[in-house]
Amino acid sequence: MKKTIYSVLFLCGILVFSQESTKNDTIEQAGTKEIQEVILKAQRKKQFADKSVYTFDKEALEKARYAKDLLQTLPELQLDPVSNTITSTKGGTTLFLINGIEATDMQIRSVAPSEVVKVEYYDIPPARWATRADTVVNILTRSTETGYVFGADVSTALNTGFVNGSAYANYTKGKNNFGLEYSLNLRDYDDRRVNSIYDYQLNGKHYRSDENRKDHFGYTFQNVALRYTRLVPDNYAFQVKLNMDIFSRFSKGVGQSIFSENHLKQEHAMFKNNGSDYVIPKLDLYYSKKIGEKDELSINVVGSHYTTHTSETAREWIVGSGVSVYDNDMVLKAKQTSLVGELAHTHDFKAGKLSSGYRISRSSISNDLNNLARYSQYSVNYLEQYFYIEFAGKVNQFSYRIGAGLTNIHNKSAENTFDEWTFTPKVILSYQLKNNHNLRFTASYNPVSPWSNALSSNVLQLAPNIVQRGNPFLESQQVFSNNLTYSFNNKYFDFNAGLFYRYTNRVINQYYVQDNVLGGYALTYENGKNGQRYGVQLTGSYKPFGNNLFVIKAVITPTSETVKTSTGALIKNDYLGNYFSLSSEYKSFSLQYQFNIPVYSLSGAFMNTNENQNNIFVSYKYKNWTFSTGMYWIGMPSEYKTKSLPESLVDYKVHTQIMNNKSMFVLGLSYDFSKGKKTEIQRKLNNETAPAATF
Repeated sequence: MKKTIYSVLFLCGILVFSQESTKNDTIEQAGTKEIQEVILKAQRKKQFADKSVYTFDKEALEKARYAKDLLQTLPELQLDPVSNTITSTKGGTTLFLINGIEATDMQIRSVAPSEVVKVEYYDIPPARWATRADTVVNILTRSTETGYVFGADVSTALNTGFVNGSAYANYTKGKNNFGLEYSLNLRDYDDRRVNSIYDYQLNGKHYRSDENRKDHFGYTFQNVALRYTRLVPDNYAFQVKLNMDIFSRFSKGVGQSIFSENHLKQEHAMFKNNGSDYVIPKLDLYYSKKIGEKDELSINVVGSHYTTHTSETAREWIVGSGVSVYDNDMVLKAKQTSLVGELAHTHDFKAGKLSSGYRISRSSISNDLNNLARYSQYSVNYLEQYFYIEFAGKVNQFSYRIGAGLTNIHNKSAENTFDEWTFTPKVILSYQLKNNHNLRFTASYNPVSPWSNALSSNVLQLAPNIVQRGNPFLESQQVFSNNLTYSFNNKYFDFNAGLFYRYTNRVINQYYVQDNVLGGYALTYENGKNGQRYGVQLTGSYKPFGNNLFVIKAVITPTSETVKTSTGALIKNDYLGNYFSLSSEYKSFSLQYQFNIPVYSLSGAFMNTNENQNNIFVSYKYKNWTFSTGMYWIGMPSEYKTKSLPESLVDYKVHTQIMNNKSMFVLGLSYDFSKGKKTEIQRKLNNETAPAATF
């Protein structure tokens, strides 16, 4: 019945297509009068059906070093202290664009504040991004024909292995733009402490393994990108981008455990080493052509081919006799080829804008695997097709966006083939109440494919009598989401209150089962009957003085969630999600303090805590230089907790603490220089190939 209602609403939207006119608001139409209002007058927010549009006052533009600083002032965005990137306070995946083209953190830094016209914050992404991100942020800028920018920054801890660094350069001449970027994230921690407990009944006996382990672990992630763009205004845009992701990680741990069988206890010793690495070269081609005054056609192709190496070696033995309890030796070599192609078309009507398109993504992985089960060679293929069409318009105070899609998921492995077509409608309705009050409703239905690790045929030893397996027979999840949101903003408040309800059919659930191959128990995946998540989300910011001298940001989310397993068992959890930020800006100084209270949330048959936060940062800007310092996890290490539920066959608990992070003191230095302005294109398509398969 719900699908029928959506279909009727969609067809009603089609009826208005016969009325045509000029284009809707775009960056090219941001006239001189509007730009002057942005620079000289007060900061503004305008709420639409699927987005909020922010402009910035003169004081904010003068204090910011680059566009990234402006994004931090939005009530829904925050600075992630670990990665030094902008993220949503509500969580999920955030996609950043500059004039419609996907942008990296360094590209955002390369935009001078004076070039920013406005920022579009999509909490309900348009169809072409809806399957890729939960939030989309589009920075709209002015464009001229010549200019160059460059910069570099580094931040590092003084007493442990923590480094974030980057450098970028862009040069524009006439219709041509060249860009080069490099980034580095390095972690090398030698004091990670893990306590894990497995407690279970097996063959009429009671077993318990209480393990304490100390790890030396780390990773290095590097990215190199080279771009060339040619833009002929009101005609076409072409971009070619070469991108290289270089990643390696390692973990080396030793420990002891008390292993008990009924009342008999033994002292065990162990080591667990693992690691993986890959180099992903990607070629990204983009072409957009304007056809007349009302139509635009865009094409995007992204391809990559690479090999991932993953290994794990673990052994546990009885201390007194040296007798082996288990030996785990896993080596995986995965050759992966990924290709994404998309074709999109837009047409402007008097009543609104029509968008339509087709995207296909394919990943082929050839695995050479040696593990506990056997040596094997097998291939898996993941194919997803997505047809979409949507219409957005406005009638007086009422705005709407009505869309429909058709999604095909085709996953093929040596054991199983899954193929399914799903109708994916979406309805967004918005009504502008008096002054700055707005009410919005959205409903959508879409499939979510299992991730590659869940579908993997690999087997790993976790503890005596406990292994981990993937499940190649998983089916896609089907997600039905509803949101009702009230928004209000003025000089002092920017407030959102939302009711949300999310129903997931065939929910993917991780749980323990009897292992008929190796004996004991296996941690694996299943399609449960359904999952539900509902609650209230309160987000916003408060400026007591009407400016950034003092700003309070908060997210409070009372949530209830349930999972019904394939056997009909009902798992339920309630929690109060939260995040708080206090910040201050005065002349060239800025100060920010972030904190939260970690809570348990459901993850399959487990409950996990989110990462704890207790961080403070201070920065000072002098001309093109920025000096910064801060302390992460003040008075505490970063820590993570997981526990199984009473319904689980295995009572499992793990507590992880990274002692290197405790009260971690960091110093940073940044230099950014710009002269003139660079040409940006309004890229309509932005795609990414599948991530590396490592399990």
